[in-house]
Amino acid sequence: MQNELIKFMSKYVDITKELEVALIESSFIKQFLKGTILLKEGQISNECFFIFNGCIRSFYFEDGEEITTALYTEEQTVTPPTYGKNVPSKLYYECLEDIIVTVGTPDLENEMYAKHPQLETLSRIVGNRIIANYQEELFDFKHSTNEQRYLRLQETRPDLFQRVPLNIIASYLGMKPESLSRIRKRLHLKTKKI
Repeated sequence: MQNELIKFMSKYVDITKELEVALIESSFIKQFLKGTILLKEGQISNECFFIFNGCIRSFYFEDGEEITTALYTEEQTVTPPTYGKNVPSKLYYECLEDIIVTVGTPDLENEMYAKHPQLETLSRIVGNRIIANYQEELFDFKHSTNEQRYLRLQETRPDLFQRVPLNIIASYLGMKPESLSRIRKRLHLKTKKI
């Protein structure tokens, strides 16, 4: 797995031999089983994750209903908004599949940044990419219909429909499962007529 991390990182920064050795010798790669709750509402968030394999979702409860806020898969980072801030999380983070991830902590990050400045550069580059993607997704979400959101998700992340239950996808898209079912049925009928 360390080799996969090095391959991913080298897309953004030059990896020195010293950093490569440090990553290979590190033990911050972990596995978690499907159903594992990585963080609960009210807990302090001192871990962030980079996903090699698997799917994680974030969600909260509103009037007893789970509201999914994000679905994370391979080569995505999962950094709770309260990470390293010593304030309680408002979200839950759950493994929807068995996962393999790197686990970072504020102390580990500071130690690695001090020893390997290119990691800080990488964090900044990836962080900026995440922020830009999030802003684009938020704009699209606010300015599109339920059907447009569904079609966009089908186009951009089709694998989710094989990996994630439809009730969670509906919640992620901001609709009830019944609405998603109607959209899917309507689109299926359209394609049959063509």
